[in-house]
Parts: sequence; structure tokens; C-alpha cells
Amino acid sequence: MVYITGDIHGDLSRLSPEKLRFMKIHDTLIVCGDFGFIWDDSKNEDKILRNLGKRKYNICFVDGTHENFSILNKFPAEDKFSGKARNITGNLYHLMRGQVYTIEGMKVFTMGGGELPEAELLFEDEDTGHPELPTKEELLSAVNNLEQNNFEVDLIITHEPPSKTREFLLMQKNEKFSVTALNAFLDEIAVQCKYKKWYFGSMHTDKFISENQVAVFRNILDARTGMKV
Repeated sequence: MVYITGDIHGDLSRLSPEKLRFMKIHDTLIVCGDFGFIWDDSKNEDKILRNLGKRKYNICFVDGTHENFSILNKFPAEDKFSGKARNITGNLYHLMRGQVYTIEGMKVFTMGGGELPEAELLFEDEDTGHPELPTKEELLSAVNNLEQNNFEVDLIITHEPPSKTREFLLMQKNEKFSVTALNAFLDEIAVQCKYKKWYFGSMHTDKFISENQVAVFRNILDARTGMKV
């Protein structure tokens, strides 16, 4: 089984064995960005990561806006789930940007990264100070990987939603809306791709947007149905 949850921001209680007691060996939990446990490279952090990696099931995450990319990007990428993933330790993995994985028989497209107001309509990389945004190379790789799968997947897992979905959610909160190139890129993915469910975490809410787009935060969802566990 594959399960989905939202931003954790280093809150270990969200991944307590008691809360995840329903998970079995070889099951996978995917976090939709802002994992937050790779931050200061301390001994305590290393202990937490190793304990998470010792679980009998997989814990995976896409990156969000608030990650320490200088540390995260040092972890080696390896072949995993029929794609490239960073092995943090044991059964703990970073699902990289623009990959199409096969997990429990499902095709899963992932695109981490998030928007910052000062980075609107830009794609940058570590050298220019915005590692939270996908690079052009990552976006091209994403399109190529999707093309190899005939632009058809079962799941799309991102941190950010498409811009139209983001606008809808912000309008409900009476908050200012801005568009980044990442949101616009995800709009194109929404149009070009056939998919069954799209999960994203950056909006910090648990809400069905449509039959196939789901905002997730604290809930843990069955990836196939979107239903709360």
C-alpha cells in the first residue's frame, strides 16, 4: 500500500510508530514536501534519520520550500522504484524532481520544490540562491520522463499545486495570489497528463479540490482513493 501525508516540518510525532501502526512491511508513506528532518547535520538529527530508516516500511518525501538543500543534495542518488532517488538511510528516500517511479504497481510522477514571493516567474539553481525552485534541466528531465510514459501516470506528487488550484484555495482564504513559473509549469502538466490522483502539501490544508486533486496536510491518505486512513 502507498500512503500520502503533507508537510511535516521536522515534527517527529507525525511519524510516530503508534500513528503509523497500520503500515506493513514494504508499504510506502510519501510526504508532500517540507520534510524538515534534514536541516542542521547534528548528531541528534542523524539519530532521528537512522531510526526512521530502520522502519519496516519505506518513508519517502519530495522536497518543499523549506529544506536545507546544501545538505540534502549531498546524499547519493541511486536506482530505486524504477527511477533515481536519494537514499538518506535505510528505507528513507528523497524522491527527486521530475522522476517517474513505479511504487506498488503504480506510476508516480514527482516534482518537489516550492515558490517564494521574491522568486516569482523565475527558475533558479543553487548558484543563484534559489535551490527551492526546480532548474530548467530538472523541468526538461520531467517532460522527457513523462513522454517516455506517454504522459500517463497513476499519481502526481508535488509540494506546490497548479496555479489555478492555488488561486482557488487562496481566494477562499482572502489571501493575495501570485504565480511562479513552477505553478505555471504544473498547469501544463495538469493539461498534458492523464492521472488518477494529484496530491500536494504546500497549502497546509486537508481538502478535496476535485475528484483527482487533493490538498493534504495532517491527514494520512490511501494513495489510490484519497480517503483518510
